[in-house]
Amino acid sequence: MKADDAEGFQQLHTTLVDRLGSDIVSGRIPAGTRILADEMVVQYGMSRTVVREVVRVLESMGLVAVRRRVGITVQSHESWNPLDPSIIRWQLAGPGRYEQLRALSELRSGIEPLAARLAANRATPTQCGALTAAVMGMSATARAADGDAYLAHDADFHRTLLEASGNPLLRGMADIVVEVLAGRTRHALMPHVAEPEAIRLHGVVASSIQARDSIAAEEAMLAIVSESAAAIADVSHQESVGSTPT
Repeated sequence: MKADDAEGFQQLHTTLVDRLGSDIVSGRIPAGTRILADEMVVQYGMSRTVVREVVRVLESMGLVAVRRRVGITVQSHESWNPLDPSIIRWQLAGPGRYEQLRALSELRSGIEPLAARLAANRATPTQCGALTAAVMGMSATARAADGDAYLAHDADFHRTLLEASGNPLLRGMADIVVEVLAGRTRHALMPHVAEPEAIRLHGVVASSIQARDSIAAEEAMLAIVSESAAAIADVSHQESVGSTPT
């Protein structure tokens, strides 16, 4: 396969995975629906090869099941992989956004303070420097906290923190945490101007890890996650009562 052909195949593949995955997670294609591969070829104008690979990806996520003489069947949410970053992204784009954010906040409250405590004992000088640089970047872009530049620095901080824990399982949660941060920005759930206290706490985590103070690092990280959860709950409440957040 030529490079241009391979790139085109990947674009078609990604587009169809995103379309079908989003439709399944949102409920536009309900659980129990049977999908015929031949109909997908016609409906989406894709080759059988693309459709076959798309179905394979969706099956790996638990969104569909493929059985001989039954075909492709859409699965209920109990079968989905809840930690798949794509599924998280699709859920954050749907009507159950705040319920999903609440669940993810609870998960973060368990893993990120632990990661901070471990990082205080295991972080390398390079990782300490990366944490400090990320905080400086957040501070420099704080007046546009709902923009991509701030998000990039925030994501760098949390990804580095989880990697600095030295625990491969915690490191494996980095894409999930970053997807939560991106989802808050993507769906206008971040304030335009960052809270000074939030940036200060990120700085405390970075400096505490560098100073090898595991207790201070853990406490500051817990405060960050708690502040984030409270902000999400506040916006959810304001929307539920029909008011506009300021």
